[in-house]
Formats: sequence, C-alpha cells, structure tokens
Amino acid sequence: MLLTIDIGNTQTVIGIYDNAELMHMWRVATNKADTSDELRLKLMPLLQSEGVTCENVNGSVVASVVPALTAAWTRALAGAFGEEPLVCSAETAGELFATTYDNPSEIGADRVADAVAAQTLYGAPVVVVDFGTATNLEVIDASGRFVGGIIAPGLETSAAALFAHATKLPAIDLVDPGSAIGKNTVHAMQSGIVYGEADRVDGFVHRIFDELGYGAPVVATGGLATTMAPLCETVTHVNPELTLEGLRLIYEK
Repeated sequence: MLLTIDIGNTQTVIGIYDNAELMHMWRVATNKADTSDELRLKLMPLLQSEGVTCENVNGSVVASVVPALTAAWTRALAGAFGEEPLVCSAETAGELFATTYDNPSEIGADRVADAVAAQTLYGAPVVVVDFGTATNLEVIDASGRFVGGIIAPGLETSAAALFAHATKLPAIDLVDPGSAIGKNTVHAMQSGIVYGEADRVDGFVHRIFDELGYGAPVVATGGLATTMAPLCETVTHVNPELTLEGLRLIYEK
C-alpha cells in the first residue's frame, strides 16, 4: 500500500492506495506547530481504524506547502515505516511535469500534483481549480506543458477577512444561498462570498481561454470543490482526490 499526504495550510489530506485504488482518505486540521512525534500519534490511529498496519505500507509520498511540516512529516514517516517519503516537487515529478514556468522550484507541490493528475486523467489542454486556503488555477496547454496559473485568496480566507474587519457582520456557513438578492444579512453575505467566488473563478477561466486561444476541460478539486463546482458555469469535472492521485502517479513513476 502507498501512503499519500497532501499538507495544506488549513487541512492535511491523507490517503491510502492499494495499487491504483484509493482505499481510505482522511481530512485533518493542519497544525503548523506539530512535531514529528505528534504527527505519528495522529497518523497511527487513523491507519489502525481501517486495519492498516505499518507492515502494509510499502512507501509514502508527501506534498507540502508548509516547510516546517515537510521536515516533521518526513521524520515521522521515516520513524514509522523505516524509509523517508518521496517529497513532491517539479523536480521529483520529472518527465510527468513539463513546464515553461520562469522558476519551476517556486511551484507549490500541490500545484505540481494537481497538474500531473489532471493531464493524466483528462488529457491536455486542461485547467484545474483548487478550492482551498487559496483558490489556485493551474493551466496545462494543448502541448501538455504547465504554463502557469492564478493564485487568489480562497473562499474561507476571504470570508475570514470580512468577518475580522466588519465587526457587526456575523460568521456564516459558506453554502449556496439559493438567490443572489439577499433578504437578510446572512443571506446577503452568503451571496456575496459564495456567488462572488463562483463568478470570479468563471471570470478567471474565461481570461485563461482567451489567452490560450482555445477552451479546455476544467477540473475542480480541494476541500470546497463539491460546494463550489455546481455554482461555476465553466467547471466540467469534480475530483476531490486529484492531488492525492497526482502524488500516486509521481511516486509510481
């Protein structure tokens, strides 16, 4: 079995693959202060809850946007399984990740994994929209090259900024309010935040298509993908496990 770990700023997604099949997946809160020992104490009960032992795990691969946790997870996994994980990057992805980016070492590991999985599963060209702490758009052109993308504040990040700076506005659930015209304060905020994000993503995608000179499939992933994808006119596919799938492909290559 292969252990895949996607370490984000807000959530960490952990998956167990048996060959190409994702057998188990967990989303846990990211704590940037966790030590390697604390991470092992969090990981092992998850594995045990599904009957997975250390002996069942033949390898591990990590994508991380939190440098301190990259090191901590590397030590935790080496201690648990006797071998350091493969750490995803543009370099370790090798020939699976062709790019024209100015400095490939700057590209986040999650963006690399998303691009690899999207091209493998949906072909090229393809656009990925990752709804996480940031809303990332990754662009793979018709020749199969990662040509760049967009990094914008994520849905929850934007909402948190509004709540922090407008003291009279309440915290709300980020759900589809059903109509654009709000009949109360909560409804109006949901419309502005949720529909605003959907329309922003559609606007980004149309700009991308204009610059490419052609359209492409648009794949939504990330923790809020299932909420946001139905509200975006340009999204054609939803795959919440896209990053983990990219990690699996990179590890196997």
